[in-house]
Amino acid sequence: MIPALAAAALLDIPPFPPSRMAELADRLAAILNTKNDVLIVQGEAILALEAVATSLPRRGMRALNIVTSPYGDWFGRWLCRAGAEVTDLRASGGQPIEAPAVEAELAKGGYDLVALVHAESSSGILNPLEPIARAAGAAGALVIVDAVASVGGHELDVDALGIDIAVIGAQKSLGGSAGLSALSVSPAAWERLLAPGAPELSSLSLLDLKHNWLDKGRGALPGMPSALELHALDAALDRVEREGLAAVIARHARAAEATRAGLVALGLTAFVSPDRASNLTTAAVPPPGIGIGNLLSALAPFDTGIGPGIGEAAERLVRLNHTSPRAALQPVLTGVLAVGQALASLGCSVDLGAAAAVILSHYDGRAR
Repeated sequence: MIPALAAAALLDIPPFPPSRMAELADRLAAILNTKNDVLIVQGEAILALEAVATSLPRRGMRALNIVTSPYGDWFGRWLCRAGAEVTDLRASGGQPIEAPAVEAELAKGGYDLVALVHAESSSGILNPLEPIARAAGAAGALVIVDAVASVGGHELDVDALGIDIAVIGAQKSLGGSAGLSALSVSPAAWERLLAPGAPELSSLSLLDLKHNWLDKGRGALPGMPSALELHALDAALDRVEREGLAAVIARHARAAEATRAGLVALGLTAFVSPDRASNLTTAAVPPPGIGIGNLLSALAPFDTGIGPGIGEAAERLVRLNHTSPRAALQPVLTGVLAVGQALASLGCSVDLGAAAAVILSHYDGRAR
């Protein structure tokens, strides 16, 4: 719990200058490797995603929506609500989608957009963004990417991949608050967004953001944004820039490799292979005979934030979060050893020393 004195410091925050909001957008554009417009949305990233799915479709627009978690399912429902004709292409068992399956569906022709989640925090998977974006672009479809759980933890080059809209949040690898999100918008996406029928006077209207911010030269704050959240994003970007984006990504990759190795040393099975796994969350299957519910109950006293999977694989997976400050030796070691102690309390034979040693080998014995 935050002490009352510290919490009081969050009140009476000074205003955030409009010019600095434009600077924030430009700094996010640098992280995304894009020259496209970047919009800052007042709200958690789920609001930005719903705004995209509400603002973009028109009657008759055909969308290929890739579903590898509840988030993809929600996005498809929002597209339908806005009038799009949606084909959901679902991966089985919580696994990543296969690029050839997407390519085969696109070969049928007629799709106006392709939507997918890059990395899934719900199951620790990574979808094959590069071949999918390439195939969608070749088919003349807009590419819409939920990169909330990948930005800062994986390489993401919006312009090189031809991504038309990328939605991000600061609360994961970038180490910021969940109260703001952002999205990049390509000229091709703006052309569709500006077509007749776009929603206006709505929190879900990207057109409103364009009129109230971009069209005013980014010189006036749109609406009544939270100064606290803007200051928090500013501070988070300061920290990322001091460390360097490449170093942030490498730190998350190392934490993922160490976590996976430690869990395997304890007798768990990684849910997906390393090339199909997220750097932010590692999901694993407990040893035979150990139920997820029992394991989570045994883990409760450790207060590590370890939880079950979400979606199709929820009853089979345990997830370890190694995002932002957790992408370091001590949190990784603490989390994996907590799993080992929980397994031991359930009667499993585990070698905590071996698990610790393999984790330390990824860090050369030093905290990074």
